[in-house]
Amino acid sequence: MCCTFITVCPGSMLMLVFLTFPQDYYGKTLKKTSDLKSNACLAPSQPIPAFILKALKKIHPEVTAKYYGCGLVVPECLEGCRLLDLGSGSGRDCYMLSQLVGEKGHVTGIDMTEDQLEVARKYVDHHTQEFGYEKPNVDFVQGYIEALKEAGLKENSFDIIISNCVVNLSPDKRKVLSDAYRVLKDGGELYFSDVYSSSKLSDEIKNHKVLWGECLGGALWWEDLVRLAQEVGFSPPRLVTANVVTVDNMELEAVLGDYKFVSATYRLFKIPKISNKGSLVIYNGNITGFEESLEFDSQYTFKVDEVVEVDGEVASILSHSRFAEEFTFQPPGLPAGCSVKKPKVCTNTRTIAPNVS
Repeated sequence: MCCTFITVCPGSMLMLVFLTFPQDYYGKTLKKTSDLKSNACLAPSQPIPAFILKALKKIHPEVTAKYYGCGLVVPECLEGCRLLDLGSGSGRDCYMLSQLVGEKGHVTGIDMTEDQLEVARKYVDHHTQEFGYEKPNVDFVQGYIEALKEAGLKENSFDIIISNCVVNLSPDKRKVLSDAYRVLKDGGELYFSDVYSSSKLSDEIKNHKVLWGECLGGALWWEDLVRLAQEVGFSPPRLVTANVVTVDNMELEAVLGDYKFVSATYRLFKIPKISNKGSLVIYNGNITGFEESLEFDSQYTFKVDEVVEVDGEVASILSHSRFAEEFTFQPPGLPAGCSVKKPKVCTNTRTIAPNVS
């Protein structure tokens, strides 16, 4: 038996809490990144910007060694933000992001694994001193990503939530999304990387211990992500990047058969009802690390001072989120003397769907 479910009834609400297997796998079985049995949690990411590499170099080696994510999850425009990391593990991303939000910002990490939290908490003072801060701007909470309220995280309290290859480990992904929506402020964003499957997985794969721990057995079919996100209240998921996962383990490949997987990053926003009116926008170039251009997602890249025509969905996201001050908005209709940059030709489905062929 790979997992145990405990039924809890807070009030009239029935909630499942959770897998015990990942706690053992990530706390005891895995001691370092090289102990992973596939490369699903090591899928290649986009080139890392210099300012992020600089931040990563300041993180203690033990924290980095016990990091098991499937990419690097770094949204833009972070200064002064309150940020939550779901499944923070050893704290690598939290410590990297704590430098990007600055002393006036704050990063909270939540994880269910005591062994991982022990590593993360061990170096709070070390990193506070390393970053030159007067007091820590990071804290770590033990709890489940499906039970943020029970972990003491308040409603409407975070600007951004990130997650790196963790949602697939949850048996109740809808609850993960609904709890994330609850603790986000209006205009807030869930920006996360995870592993997705080409179709719904069989029970054999879902119940396979190692495949679950390796981020494959719990992978969500990408179409289910779209459905669940919108049921909860988020804007339609916008695909940022996607990379094909190759398992490179003959024993696991035999079990997986024809299933294919991608490591993909999506962004979901908590915004009012999306307008059907497009807009002309101009990126002002004031976001640290993105002074010349901002690659918002797989469809839109904004170059500084260039007029870009965006659809109603993106116009609503930009105008109701932390990005509002980073753009100049113009109503539809071309001002004299301006040229308009059209986005990449792309159907709505391609904007959402990773290529798993």
